[in-house]
Amino acid sequence: MKLYRFLSDDDTQDFCHKVTAALNKGWLLHGGATYGYDASRGVMRCGQAVVKEVPGGYVPDLKLGEQ
Repeated sequence: MKLYRFLSDDDTQDFCHKVTAALNKGWLLHGGATYGYDASRGVMRCGQAVVKEVPGGYVPDLKLGEQ
């Protein structure tokens, strides 16, 4: 089964750590990063899709961050 996650956070080192942690758990980058300005908060936001192949079948209550 292929899993998909979209990671997002403010454009800080916390976002980079979030993506790095996912990569070290076996997730792979899927496409390029995205950036956008959050005008209500006055900050840049980052996003990155990641995918991972795991055994088993999909169930809606699967905790993707624990995979």
